[in-house]
Amino acid sequence: MRADRLVATLLVLQARGRVTAAELAEELEVSVATARRDLEALSTAGVPVYPQPGRGGGWSLVGGARTDLSGLTSAEARALFLLAGPAAAVAPPIRSALRKLVRALPDPFRADAEAAADVVVVDAARWGERDRDRPELVDLLQDAVVRRRKVAFRYASRGARESPRLVDPLGLVDKDEVWYLVAGTEKGQRTFRVDRIAAAEVTDQVAERPAGFDLSREWERVVGVVEQRRSLLSATVLIAERLLPVLRDHFGRHCELLETLADGRVRVRVAAPMALSIAEQLAGWGAAVEVLEPEPVQAELARLGAELVARYGPA
Repeated sequence: MRADRLVATLLVLQARGRVTAAELAEELEVSVATARRDLEALSTAGVPVYPQPGRGGGWSLVGGARTDLSGLTSAEARALFLLAGPAAAVAPPIRSALRKLVRALPDPFRADAEAAADVVVVDAARWGERDRDRPELVDLLQDAVVRRRKVAFRYASRGARESPRLVDPLGLVDKDEVWYLVAGTEKGQRTFRVDRIAAAEVTDQVAERPAGFDLSREWERVVGVVEQRRSLLSATVLIAERLLPVLRDHFGRHCELLETLADGRVRVRVAAPMALSIAEQLAGWGAAVEVLEPEPVQAELARLGAELVARYGPA
């Protein structure tokens, strides 16, 4: 994974002082182009890695070969760990590498680096939303989490007006291009969609962080609660096997393959909060999908079909 290579790249620079892209590529068993892109990514992120052209040149970490990373400023250390942190949630070797790197940092920077490594969780499983661009607020919220400062903003809950909030930011989650802020509030920990946050401002008030808080574990708990709400009712359907990936794209986690039939179809279980929710997802499939059960979903499909015939059928 790329974050793993970025950490490894920095450690190689620490050990050797100066390397060419070709030497780094050989060390990490990647292409020269990949090694060069990783070096450029470190430099862009604010880590003091610079190329030296000409004979005897190469890439080096300003200050020469060191093992204590004393050349890194606090901001540079945060930048590195923000790059590598999300991958550490799903790759134990990266988390191990980050722990070793933390121990090599000067004491004043360790707290910020550890916080930055646990700012973001990446969850690739969809909840049905379309892909979105990364909100501009993400950087501001990341900084607030690392510096442990309360954030004031206005938030629009679904179907409600905007209301003022003052929260203790604990971490951010990128769920398939939809961003969420996990934060502490007067009523306990809450999850906010970043695209519904407006007029956010980082305050000078120190944010509280629960002892032993782990963003990955907290997000697993949030997902468990949401998934339970989203799967209150299930239906069994038959579709052509070639259409299964499309159905999974519609229902995300709530699409389970049960059986492959000899006629090229598959029996699948899908789930949603209520019968109407399932029927609305399946209505556009027409005869391509057959609902075997339950009866409430069949009834909702029949009702939707009758409404469409009444509106658009021949007079």
